[in-house]
Amino acid sequence: MDYRRVLVLSLVILAVVGFVVLLWGGLARKEPLTGASGAARVNRPAADFTLPLFSGGNLTLSSLRGKPVVINFWASWCPPCREEAPILEEVWRRYKDKDVTFIGADIQDTEADARAYIKEFGITYPNGPDIGGRITIDYGVGGIPVTFFVNREGLIISRWVGAINERILVSRIEDLLR
Repeated sequence: MDYRRVLVLSLVILAVVGFVVLLWGGLARKEPLTGASGAARVNRPAADFTLPLFSGGNLTLSSLRGKPVVINFWASWCPPCREEAPILEEVWRRYKDKDVTFIGADIQDTEADARAYIKEFGITYPNGPDIGGRITIDYGVGGIPVTFFVNREGLIISRWVGAINERILVSRIEDLLR
């Protein structure tokens, strides 16, 4: 009987250790959801949308065909969004005369908080709420901030997940202008 107990106990321990090793290995290789945000959209046509703007009126992405477009998904409560906001505005001002358009899509936010954020950072490029989250879903956004780069033909050529810095933003825009 002692032999059977030792055998059963050994098998149970082996099974538990095996399960823990498999679980750990799977978790160690798994990319976080935010890292995959929008990955499936790259090298595909940008989904068309109409965004109601905080400044009034609407902006439809397809009306910008022929121009490079930078689409940034953000929210006022998001610390990395707040980190990148001044950079986006500064680079927008530098490139707007080169026919590059920036669009900000505010998600999961209140209108009052979004408007306060826009005022706080002096944001002048078009921004609006993604009411109902349709644009967010169409772009596969699972975490913010995420920025998409759309070429003149309407193809998403790249995306950046997380707070974007000036060097990367300028580099991606220059790629759009080539």
